Amino acid sequence: MDLGTPSATTPASLAIDGDRLWNSLMELARIGATPKGGVARLALTDLDRRGRDLVCGWLREAGCTLRVDGIGNVYAIRPDRHGRIDAPAVAVGSHIDTQPNGGKFDGNYGVLAGLEVLRTLNDHGVQTDRPFVVAIWTNEEGSRFTPVMMGSGVYAGAFTLEHCLAQRDRDGVSAGEALAAIGYAGRDDPPALAAYLEPHIEQGPVLEREGITIGAVETALGQRWFDVTVTGQDAHAGPTPIEMRRDALLAASKLVIEVRRIAAQYPDYARGTVGQMQVIPNSRNVIPGKVVFSVDFRNASETTLTAMAEDLRATASRVAAEDKVEVQVEQVVHFPPCAFDPALVAAVERGAKSAGYSVRRIASGAGHDAVYVARKCPTAMIFVPCEGGISHNEIENAAPADLAAGCQVLLRAVLEQVGAA
Repeated sequence: MDLGTPSATTPASLAIDGDRLWNSLMELARIGATPKGGVARLALTDLDRRGRDLVCGWLREAGCTLRVDGIGNVYAIRPDRHGRIDAPAVAVGSHIDTQPNGGKFDGNYGVLAGLEVLRTLNDHGVQTDRPFVVAIWTNEEGSRFTPVMMGSGVYAGAFTLEHCLAQRDRDGVSAGEALAAIGYAGRDDPPALAAYLEPHIEQGPVLEREGITIGAVETALGQRWFDVTVTGQDAHAGPTPIEMRRDALLAASKLVIEVRRIAAQYPDYARGTVGQMQVIPNSRNVIPGKVVFSVDFRNASETTLTAMAEDLRATASRVAAEDKVEVQVEQVVHFPPCAFDPALVAAVERGAKSAGYSVRRIASGAGHDAVYVARKCPTAMIFVPCEGGISHNEIENAAPADLAAGCQVLLRAVLEQVGAA
């Protein structure tokens, strides 16, 4: 394998090619392009196959050995200085499947930033003490098949392979059948990983608002989701006096305000959202007798997240008594918080500062493949700003200079981990 021609450039002075990174992103974005400038490339569709084929072709051209495991995760392995591909490796990765109305950068940036680091190592003939891997995880978005983050979840042992292969889409096609149809039903074992880094657009407004280029992600917020059912008594809006009403919507409205109060009151990056509500019977002149709504709590501390949940239950009991209704609070999802590896987070900070970029520690409010990979090896993430904090949307956008900056920081963090010379 040709690792490139050695040059006089030292690892500390290596620079990625920002134009090459941008052009790769734009070429991949043409597969599944939407009229509004986004991308619709759902997992395990033919468009996903075309995207995988393109990126895998680039990785093969860069001299990698490709492995595909049983859930379709792709691992492109660059050997170490001794030609080994089975020694514990340093990996960079993300996903290339998108939302139905997704953008060009969510997931795709992480994979192609890894490719750009790989190409840069090759350009300068850099040899490493550890193998370097670019990973493409299957079905991170969960738009066609559940669970979300399927490929990294199978890798980390969060789900069984058999369970995930059996999951079916709305048309009754199983994930296993779809993998076989696109030619990515592999049988290879994943490589052993010594460390994992995942670059990503922030998908939030913090970095852009504060004028900061790099986010050193120290944690991914834990999540507790609830279905709340408020049961009162539907009755005619005219003849029923106010003091005799058991208005389920009034009680639900109080609880929505309390969700916001809880999120504002607690520390550790607390978040609280009501995103769905069903009012029954939903008639103009009928007092609502039943309301069902969702609550999404997120926090960086499991202790605080639990306290938020307990506060919700206590508040629900109080409102039920005050408004003469019944309130049931059912937890339907629980993801514990994920603290990323402190040494890798510090390496991201050092890489940013040494390259002259502003940096701050930050939390990820969304789930990422890195959350599951962190169960297997030291892991960290690198965030760069995205326009307006908008993601999972066709207008998702990021500045080429910010994407290049994140990739340059990634390169420096990778060089620390692989032992380059």
